[in-house]
Amino acid sequence: MIRMIPFVEGEANLDWIALTDALAAGHTLPKAEIGDTFLYRGDDTLLSRAAWIDGLGIAVKSATIFPGNLELPAINGGVMLYSDKDGTPEAVVDFHLVTKWKTVGDSLLAARHLARPDSEQILIVGAGAVGHSLFEAYSVLFPKAQFRVWNRTSGKARKMADALGIGVADDLEVAVKGADIVTAATMTTEPLLRGDWLRPGQHIDLIGAYRSDMREADNTALQIARVFVDSFDTTIGHIGEIQIPLETGAITREHLIADYYGLATFKRRPKDITLFKNGGGAHLDLMTARYILDRFGG
Repeated sequence: MIRMIPFVEGEANLDWIALTDALAAGHTLPKAEIGDTFLYRGDDTLLSRAAWIDGLGIAVKSATIFPGNLELPAINGGVMLYSDKDGTPEAVVDFHLVTKWKTVGDSLLAARHLARPDSEQILIVGAGAVGHSLFEAYSVLFPKAQFRVWNRTSGKARKMADALGIGVADDLEVAVKGADIVTAATMTTEPLLRGDWLRPGQHIDLIGAYRSDMREADNTALQIARVFVDSFDTTIGHIGEIQIPLETGAITREHLIADYYGLATFKRRPKDITLFKNGGGAHLDLMTARYILDRFGG
């Protein structure tokens, strides 16, 4: 029987810390086989991301992107889970549910290892849907922390702040300098975060850049930080945050310390500035969808 897992019912039994445990466990299994395909019709797109992890199963995450939709969401889709044992379909999971928990859980796992446990000031850069989810998740890991949000459009930052009961940062430089953790989820192609603003002990979490022309932090930030990524395979050669400084010689491949298949090396020293690049990837969708199905009673 194929289980259908909608957003609200699927989210009811989820836990951010348990998800990070599931992601960590997933990376102890054989390395994932992954593949992406794109189909186009004018401005409309079908993106399919597939992953197969021996011992965990198979997932195909398909997203339809129709920017001309006015009455309906522009992005729709679903995640299909298949049995690792016999390839039979097990569940269809809501696309937005998997995306939300995968994206933020990815960064939260890194923060558990790289951010100071006593972090008290957290800055969210970007007031979109991911920014709201970051507040939700980071509040669980750092329950005593104070949060502020900065957004290029100040009115959007104010709206998010009012909804969540947090502060607004008017000056990005000042806010970054005062934060213990900076987590960014923007659509910028020009770096917003400057290495000259950073100080020892901070953790920088970069989520937004997903194309080859996108960056949220400048070269100096990567040069002075200890840099970690979720996956070498889905960041190097794919995402501008990592690839542009590699191509220009601002950093070398050796500057990237580890990905999640080397999670044991995700450690910080007191004076370190740590920087994590969240690249996503179909293997993380698979791990997240499997966790959701397990909690749903699959």
